[in-house]
Amino acid sequence: MKSIDRYMARLIAVPMLACLVITAMLLILDRIRLLLEFVASEGGPVSVVWRMLANLLPEYLGLGIPIGLLLGILLAFRRLATSSELDVLRAVGMSYPRLLRVPYMFAIGLALVNLAIVGFIQPDARYTYEKLRFELRTGALGASIKVGEFTHFPNGATVRIEESRDEGRKLSGIFVQYAGKKGDWYAVTAERGQFLATDNPDEIIFRLSNGTLINNAPDFVTPRVLTFTSHDLPIPLPKYESFRTRGGLNLERTLPELVRIGHDAHASEQDRDTSRAAFHFRLAEVLSMFFLPLLALALGVPPKRSTSALGVFLSVVMVVAYHKVNEYGQALGGLGKIDPFFALWVPFTIFAGICVWMFYVIAVVPGGQPIGALERVFSKATKLIGRLLPKRGKAEPA
Repeated sequence: MKSIDRYMARLIAVPMLACLVITAMLLILDRIRLLLEFVASEGGPVSVVWRMLANLLPEYLGLGIPIGLLLGILLAFRRLATSSELDVLRAVGMSYPRLLRVPYMFAIGLALVNLAIVGFIQPDARYTYEKLRFELRTGALGASIKVGEFTHFPNGATVRIEESRDEGRKLSGIFVQYAGKKGDWYAVTAERGQFLATDNPDEIIFRLSNGTLINNAPDFVTPRVLTFTSHDLPIPLPKYESFRTRGGLNLERTLPELVRIGHDAHASEQDRDTSRAAFHFRLAEVLSMFFLPLLALALGVPPKRSTSALGVFLSVVMVVAYHKVNEYGQALGGLGKIDPFFALWVPFTIFAGICVWMFYVIAVVPGGQPIGALERVFSKATKLIGRLLPKRGKAEPA
């Protein structure tokens, strides 16, 4: 690799990684509040929030990687243009296609990574995320006992805990009551206690310390009272229904599975349409990354004697708008209102055509600027706003 290629790689890598991290963090911050509220309302451990976020990360990277690639290349060319380095490179005979060699290395590598994420990693991660939500709702994560509330277990057991410390390992102020089907019952109060796992997955041991047990049965003349320093109570765990198998949603299906269902004559028409729509959506999103270097170059080079950042703003708007159009096309294709192939590949063709046209204008047309008209309007609007705003540092006339 030549020195100019290494220089281009450094210019692209730093803003690309920064934009990728920032994009992922913004998407995570948008979801973390909702997850914290959901886990808190279900009484689950805080650690499950990070597990759920980790399984959402592949879905966020599916959009974050294209935006990071676009902004990394765009900001690199913008720096070259505003520092006049681009003029020097052009003067020594380096064409725009030659300058795109390194950006396309990044594009090919990240496109393969994105294909692996949306095609194979994201489906498994999404299924794990839905499974965690199911376990939280059913209490299978051990979140069914809440401090200060009566918790009912199978076979008539009821537990109440006044205080929990050390992440639930030290419990105090304990009340346990059990009512059998034959009319027998017992009630226990204890100063301290802790739950212990057993070899039986359907049962745990509640070890109590310094308490009193009252036991009664139909054949007892009077209830029996027992004071103890240590006592073990078996607590049966609820039996939860098994979570559904993977593939209940198209987000949980890999690309080969989507192809198989989309051409399965025994599958319903709705399943075939939604599977085909999801397959074309993921493929179109990945292939569009090969046109992002062209778009980044066209929008990253501002007009001469200009430092306008309009191209940066417009590039993000175009990529996000294209993504939303694809989502809308996927929804229409899944409903059967339009063939999924046309719903996804017509917007792709339009987007690719715009990127190629913009690159042609700036690379082939002498003095061409693909958004020159917008730049002029933006420059005039900026000057007008500057005139209307009061200038600082000047004293107002008396």
